[in-house]
Amino acid sequence: MSVPVPPDDHTAGGVAHGGSEPVSGEMSPSVLSDPPSAVAPPAGVAPPAEPAPESSGDGAAPSEPEPEPVLPEPVRQRVIGLTAAALPTLPADELPAALRRVAKFAPNRRARHGGPMIATQLAGDPLFRQRITSRVLDEAGDLGAAVIEGICPAAADPVEVAALAYLARPEGWRDLVAAAGEAVRAEADSAAVAELLRDAEQRAARAEHDRAVAKVEAEKLRDELARVREELGQLREETRQATRALREIQARERKASEMLATERGRAARATADHDAELRRVRAKLAEAEAVAGNARATAKEARAVDDARLWLLLETIGQAAVGLRRELALDPAERRPADFVADAFADRPDEVSSTRALDGDDPARLDQLLALPRAHLVVDGYNVTKRGFGEMSLEQQRKRLITGLGGIAAQTGDEVTVVFDGAERVHGLPPAPRGVRVLFSRKGETADELIRRLVRAEPSGRPIVVVSSDREVADGVRRHGAYPLGADALLRRLSRA
Repeated sequence: MSVPVPPDDHTAGGVAHGGSEPVSGEMSPSVLSDPPSAVAPPAGVAPPAEPAPESSGDGAAPSEPEPEPVLPEPVRQRVIGLTAAALPTLPADELPAALRRVAKFAPNRRARHGGPMIATQLAGDPLFRQRITSRVLDEAGDLGAAVIEGICPAAADPVEVAALAYLARPEGWRDLVAAAGEAVRAEADSAAVAELLRDAEQRAARAEHDRAVAKVEAEKLRDELARVREELGQLREETRQATRALREIQARERKASEMLATERGRAARATADHDAELRRVRAKLAEAEAVAGNARATAKEARAVDDARLWLLLETIGQAAVGLRRELALDPAERRPADFVADAFADRPDEVSSTRALDGDDPARLDQLLALPRAHLVVDGYNVTKRGFGEMSLEQQRKRLITGLGGIAAQTGDEVTVVFDGAERVHGLPPAPRGVRVLFSRKGETADELIRRLVRAEPSGRPIVVVSSDREVADGVRRHGAYPLGADALLRRLSRA
């Protein structure tokens, strides 16, 4: 069946309605020069008919073209979607100039952004519509063939049928478009009626539910009222019982007041007896204090005698020491034994020995040892710092320990030596506090060996205190007469300071 083609002077009043902007009706020369017969019809479908030529001037005047129908919105969207899908199948020279850029869009953007221009070209360019129709009918298959024959299958989507009829324009295509519009409106009306029906059913269900809930609430309120009345009766009975109990309590209170007055009299008499006994005890205490004063005076005199004897003994020992020093012709010592060890072992070592924990971490024990005369405190530096504040850098550990040992040296006046492994030694150390000697073991030696050398260098009988949690160090210095203590004793002593 041939497809009627509207004249070229149609306006974009059909597909292009609904806010689409008109596009210039000019087409490229190649599109205008191609005859309609150049478009291949789909299989089994007659090619679209050529537009009827206008009659000559001496014949009857041509009939006015019918205006484009106003398509329902679903039909219009479907027509644009079919055309947008078929645009890439047309050669570039068969596309209108206005749609060549649209044909390059992505499929999901082609119908959305180029819809107004596609609708305008379909309404105003019959040749372009014929070319698109041949592609669309070929894709539609049997449904396209049925639409060309003017048949609307009962099972077919009326929107699809109307879109194909608008593009192919067989006989009665306007009726198919109108029928699709009626079907869309009927479907919308049916959906609205169904929605209203569902809404009415929901309202009825809610009303029934509310009525049932109200009935249940009324039953609950009646039960609650009966319960409240029962509780009111119980409260009245409890009030009567409480009134009787109050009268009994008031009677017992009067009896208790009388007993209290009696007990107060007895307490007054007991207080008087107690005051008399207290005076007697105070007299005895005064006598005991007098006796204690006499005993203290006697003890003071005895202590004065003992102090005089001790002073005389110390003076004798001092004079004997002065005579012995004069006899031996000993000059005052400017250097101490640890200074000689420091000179011999000041180079840097390469490795650090492992440590093991020791007991004996009471800071009071450290204070007792430091209170001995001419005591020498030797500290295993990194053994203490890594146990007490190992989260700091090595430089910060050394600085914190040396500063704390300076405070101990200032408080006790004792000789203090701190020993570090030379492997981590850094140049440019700040000066040590007064009374604190800082040593680094030499290369190939460890701080433990340097500590043992310091202890061996001291004279026999001098109190030497070594602070280290390394059991090997403790055992080694103990054999040479030193007092080993754990690192925690020094850490607790520093925190206390």
